[in-house]
Amino acid sequence: MESVSKIRRWILVEGRSIRSVARATGLSRNTVKKYLKDDSSPSYQRQAPPVRHNLCDGFDARLQELFGQDQKRPRRERRTATKLCEQLVSEGYTGSYSPVQRFNRDLKRADAGSGAAFIPLHFAAGDALQFDWSEERVVLDGVEQKVKVAHFRLCHSRKPFVIA
Repeated sequence: MESVSKIRRWILVEGRSIRSVARATGLSRNTVKKYLKDDSSPSYQRQAPPVRHNLCDGFDARLQELFGQDQKRPRRERRTATKLCEQLVSEGYTGSYSPVQRFNRDLKRADAGSGAAFIPLHFAAGDALQFDWSEERVVLDGVEQKVKVAHFRLCHSRKPFVIA
């Protein structure tokens, strides 16, 4: 925790008093003394693990079936977790939205792991470049003119060049 290390530094390194540190931080002197005694930084200990409700009986298989149907549809026509939950409720599901959303997210992650891979592109120096052009208006000797500008970017070094 940042404040504990700051308090310890103020007192042990800078030589400030416990009372002045307590005043500056808004903590009690007892809390400042406790931070000085303890060498380890404070941490939060959860009393009990969070409750994660699961899907009701049989609805996980139905949700997998609906997800499989959605994978065959175009991306824009696929159902969101909200729509899937509404459909399950119409079929008799009595649980909440969160388990449906978690189950749907896990299915998407498992499906995404089996698909496309990222392949980084590497170019040798001078091997490739990107090109674009634009028309700009500039003033030369008091006369406004239209100038065509070529934009180059080398793929290896990513260095840009602009030529008018």
